[in-house]
Amino acid sequence: MNKKRSKVVQYNRWGYIFMIPFIVVYLIFQFVPLVTTIYNSFFENYRSGLKQIGPNFIGLANFQAIFSNPDLWKYFGNTMIMWICGFVPQIFFSLLLGAWFTDPSLRLKAQRFWKTVIYLPNLIMASAFAMLFFTLFADSGPINSLLQNLGLVSSPVRFLSTTVTARGLVAFMNFIMWFGNTTILLMAGMMGIDPSLFEAAQVDGATATQVFWRITLPLLRPILVYTMITSLIGGLQMFDVPQILTNGTGDPARNTMTLIMYLNKHLYSRNYGLAGALSVFLFIVTGILSMIVFKITVRKEG
Repeated sequence: MNKKRSKVVQYNRWGYIFMIPFIVVYLIFQFVPLVTTIYNSFFENYRSGLKQIGPNFIGLANFQAIFSNPDLWKYFGNTMIMWICGFVPQIFFSLLLGAWFTDPSLRLKAQRFWKTVIYLPNLIMASAFAMLFFTLFADSGPINSLLQNLGLVSSPVRFLSTTVTARGLVAFMNFIMWFGNTTILLMAGMMGIDPSLFEAAQVDGATATQVFWRITLPLLRPILVYTMITSLIGGLQMFDVPQILTNGTGDPARNTMTLIMYLNKHLYSRNYGLAGALSVFLFIVTGILSMIVFKITVRKEG
C-alpha cells in the first residue's frame, strides 16, 4: 500500500510541475497588473500639460468622481444594449444551427463546408471587420449607392449618424464575428448527449420540438452558462468595433461609447487614478453580473 501511495504522490508531482508555467504567466500578466490597478485607483496621478501631478494618495475620491459622473451610467447602458442586441440573435442562431447539424435525420449535405463558413468570421480581426463595415455603410459607401440605384431611398441613409443604426451595426458585427464560435461550442455539447435518450424519446412519440426543449436544452445548460458568462465578459470589454466604426467618438451623441472606450480616454490622457478606479468598477460589475447569470441559469440540485 505504501508503494502504491508513493507512486501516486510521484504522479501528482508531475501535475503540479505542469501547472507551474500557467501559474507564472498568471502571476506576471494578470495578478500583478490587477493588484497594481487596484493600488493606482486610490491615488491622484495624472499629467497636466508638461507637469506631472502625483501620485498622491486620495482614498476613494476617484471612485466618488466616476460614480458622480452621469456619463458612466450612460456608457454602461450603451454597452449592455449593444451586447444584448448582439447576443440574443447569436444564441438563437447558434442553437438552431447546432440542432440542424447534429440531427442525423436531416442528413444535411456539405456539413464541413458550412461549418467552416460560419466559423470563418471568427478568424477575422475585429479591427478589419470594423473598417469593412465603416466603408460599406458610409454616407457615400456601396450600401447607400445600391439602395439609391434600386430606388429604395432618395438620399443617402446616415447609418453612422443615427443611434439605432449605429448601435445595430455594432451589435450585428459582434453577432457575425462570434456566432460561429458559439455554434461550435453548442454542437460539441449536443454531440456529447447520450443518443439513447433521443431514441427513447422517439419511441415514446416525442416530437423534434419536445426533444429539443425537454432533453437537448436542459442537458446543454452547462455549455449555455459558460457561453453566456464569456459573452457577457466580452460584451463589457467591447472596444475595437465601436472605436473604429465611430473613429473613437462614440457618436452619434456618444450613444455608442462603451465603458472600455471611456476607460481608454483616461489612459490616453494619462489619468491613471481615474482609469484604475474605472477598471476596478468594471471588474466588480463583471463579477456581479456573472454571478447573477450563473444563479439564474443553474438549477439547484438536491
